[in-house]
Amino acid sequence: MSADTLVELLQARARDDRLGLLFEERTWSWRAYVAECRDRAAWLDELARRRPANRPHVAVLFDNVPELLFLLGGAALSGHVLVALNTTRSVDELARDASATHTGLVVHEPAYAGIATAIAGRLGVTAIGVDPEGRRGARMEEPAARIDDPGTRRDGPAAPPAASEALVMLIFTSGTSGRPRAVKVTQRKIAVPGTSLAAMLTPEDVVYCSMPLFHSGAIMAAYAPAVASGAALVLRRRFSASGVLPDLRRYGCTYLHYVGKALSYVLATPEGPDDAGTSLRIAFGNEGSATATRRFGRRFGCRVIDAFGSTETAISITPDATGPPGSLGRLPEEVEIRDPLTGGRCPPAIIEDGRLLNAGEAIGELVNTRGLGLFEGYYNDPGADGERVREGAFWSGDMAYADPGGWVFFAGRGTERLRVDGENLAVAPIEGVIREFPGVVEAAVYPVPDAAAGDQVMAALVLEGRFDSEAFSSFLAGRSDLGSKALPRYVRVAEELPQTPSHKVVKRVLAAEGWRAGDPVWWRPPGAPAAFREITPADLAAIEEEFTRHGRRHLLDLDASHSGRAAPVEH
Repeated sequence: MSADTLVELLQARARDDRLGLLFEERTWSWRAYVAECRDRAAWLDELARRRPANRPHVAVLFDNVPELLFLLGGAALSGHVLVALNTTRSVDELARDASATHTGLVVHEPAYAGIATAIAGRLGVTAIGVDPEGRRGARMEEPAARIDDPGTRRDGPAAPPAASEALVMLIFTSGTSGRPRAVKVTQRKIAVPGTSLAAMLTPEDVVYCSMPLFHSGAIMAAYAPAVASGAALVLRRRFSASGVLPDLRRYGCTYLHYVGKALSYVLATPEGPDDAGTSLRIAFGNEGSATATRRFGRRFGCRVIDAFGSTETAISITPDATGPPGSLGRLPEEVEIRDPLTGGRCPPAIIEDGRLLNAGEAIGELVNTRGLGLFEGYYNDPGADGERVREGAFWSGDMAYADPGGWVFFAGRGTERLRVDGENLAVAPIEGVIREFPGVVEAAVYPVPDAAAGDQVMAALVLEGRFDSEAFSSFLAGRSDLGSKALPRYVRVAEELPQTPSHKVVKRVLAAEGWRAGDPVWWRPPGAPAAFREITPADLAAIEEEFTRHGRRHLLDLDASHSGRAAPVEH
């Protein structure tokens, strides 16, 4: 169906008695789900009188549980706005997020009662605890006067028509390259991708959602297409790599949504002879490596569609399986690759034997030259709007290059360019090569400072077994698609990489820790043979002396001051 609002999608499911929502041992038909949403709409109307006029929004602090989706539907039907708080952030960070988004009420599940109470206390607002599965009669924890339980049935009127630009949620960006920003999520921003992806589904399909619902991917690429198509939606409270295959079998899932490195972590689980025997047809997501998507599709017998996407949804590139390996698809007519300094259009890439020969000229920023797509702006953040929107065009902050045929290749975020010995490099092609080394579960490439000038390449690896430095050196030496300046100077071997809850590696943390991390680090000393050797305390001292000699010692101190860790992934 075609729809411009989430309200229209919900109304289409209001009389649908087919299976709609599954969570652990409980199920709801779509009719029952919409009834719960109408119930929450009436409840949110009642709660509105308790919120300060200058703080009209409702912050929600939940894992992937049914109550969060009841509240989302209720907000869409009633015109209220949810603020999706990231459950992995600290109280200080969440309090700042809630304050900046004019939160007047915090609704939470019991597991986050302490955090929610602390946030509400700092803002001077109320925190209300509800049952995560929406059970009727569940006690509500509230410090002020009693408010009716959201599980008490109300037969409210049908929702009035909603404007497509009406605000439904505020969702924060993942924060891989800086502070998270609250993106305005409108009725249209949910409905349009939902109806588009629903074209791949039927009411007989089963959608698997384990990515966090406080990020846009799960809302737009799992929840919305399920509602739009009438396919059943399976919620998993939190992503677990080892839990994916059992869940696919238990629920008969046919469509799986992923973000970032999730596929790599699933691939690291023990392989079975019947992995391709599940019902899975499609795995849809973004930022999966070419190696991981190829291996996942082969192992599980499904089609993997890795699309370009961001919370802002201002640029859309359609995946095309006929394109060169690693390409995002063809560059749309309205999207250009521009030099972020001059604003001029970048020339096509010159690629020989898989190597990008003119990275300095060809790599630029993806820009929507004809408008903002589905981007409605950041909330209460004009400075952030100014960074992205210039003269009516949207500058994404995502770097890319295109070959003469118009096929686009991702080159990294704006902060992921390196300059080694005067040559500009992109991290994405280097990562693509390193991920093909046998035993690599995940790899991240990032710049660290060079003692004399510019950067050096550093890689962090998660491996299935131990690191064989000689085999790794031989592997790199045999790659014609990796130039000498793209070879890593340092290699860190870690049990896990710092990442956001949406499974995107936080490279600024890795870069800040550099070669002084707690994990083992190997390196190729300048002027030494190409083989890697493990770094020693004497090496560290010599490196620091070299930085001091070149007057760049402050760069090491600066990196150390910006170190911090993100939430680990559950295996």
